[in-house]
Amino acid sequence: MQSSRELDVVVYGATGFTGRLVAEYLNNQYGVDGELKWAMAGRSQAKLEAVRDEMGIAKQVPLVVADASNQDSLNAMVARCKVVLTTVGPYQLYGNEVVAACAEQGTDYVDLCGEPGWMHQMIAAHAETAKASGARIVFSCGFDSIPFDLGVLFLQQTAVQQLGAMVPRVKGRVRSMKGTFSGGTLASFRATMAAAGKDRQLINVLRNPFALCDGFVGAEQPLGNKPEFDESLQSWVAPFVMASINTKNIHRSNALLGHAYGTDFVYDEMLVTGPGERGEAVAKAVTDDNSMATDPTQPGEGPSLEERVNGNYDVLLIGEAADGRSVRVSVQGDMDPGYGSTSKMIAESAVCLVKNPELAGGGIWTTAPAMGSALIERLEANAGLTFVVES
Repeated sequence: MQSSRELDVVVYGATGFTGRLVAEYLNNQYGVDGELKWAMAGRSQAKLEAVRDEMGIAKQVPLVVADASNQDSLNAMVARCKVVLTTVGPYQLYGNEVVAACAEQGTDYVDLCGEPGWMHQMIAAHAETAKASGARIVFSCGFDSIPFDLGVLFLQQTAVQQLGAMVPRVKGRVRSMKGTFSGGTLASFRATMAAAGKDRQLINVLRNPFALCDGFVGAEQPLGNKPEFDESLQSWVAPFVMASINTKNIHRSNALLGHAYGTDFVYDEMLVTGPGERGEAVAKAVTDDNSMATDPTQPGEGPSLEERVNGNYDVLLIGEAADGRSVRVSVQGDMDPGYGSTSKMIAESAVCLVKNPELAGGGIWTTAPAMGSALIERLEANAGLTFVVES
């Protein structure tokens, strides 16, 4: 039984760049020997000790040695805690055994995965086992895809209040984003592209907006792959690099919610570049940009504290009803999306599962149907996110 487990949360990958930020956040927000029992896990006892001391974290925080290549060590780690929080990616290279162990042992799981091909494989392999054991497996608990997934849920809740029903069309529009992509995101992107080159079926998964919907195929979706002028904003918009994973997660959320947004639900994401000729030129430049494929940033590398603190993002979501009425909400984050805000979002996702064992049954979930408003409340109270009704 989870209730008898020694630890609430284990941060697996705590010596990596993002893992350190998660450990730092948990230490600052929840302390040690308090309401939340958490531990740091990684491959090396010596490195864990060094990182713990370097960050000024008390020696009472347990250290757990676990390695993706050693199944016994993973099984032992998973058995000790209620939630495994893993930042060890690319997940398609290092995540299979962790998900399998959690599904089998009834241990909840959160990650930062933005790898739809791997997620598709994990759903097929472990969803039924997780349902049987009670394990709540929740992918994509960082910038991809929390602001978008929970943002759409928040918009639909607002639509019910203002319009009397949920809306069949939602547009995600990134108005601003200051910060860099994480080395882990870039490594996952490169690993996915390499895998797609070897497996044509994976290409079909990457192209299919309903790839994570267990066979459901809904309405035709916008491609979002070229610049366009958005009449509702009177602005040019460009393809958004995270749209591929976010759209799939949001369609999965809709499916897991019993198609509460409708079986004909349409969703897309674009980056706002501004009006006029300049906006058009920026949109074209963004479309042609290939920097993710060549960015040298590696997992474990990241921006300075000053860069993280000075980062932010602002996502607008526009809901359109069939009768022409609309509703607008936004989601803002107070730190850079790839590291500062992401580390807080995944930490609060793990804590939300610990504090709310009744929220969902076992299975492979997205954040909206698994935690919904409970997670929105935690993110606003603790993690620097704001969910705003604009009109």
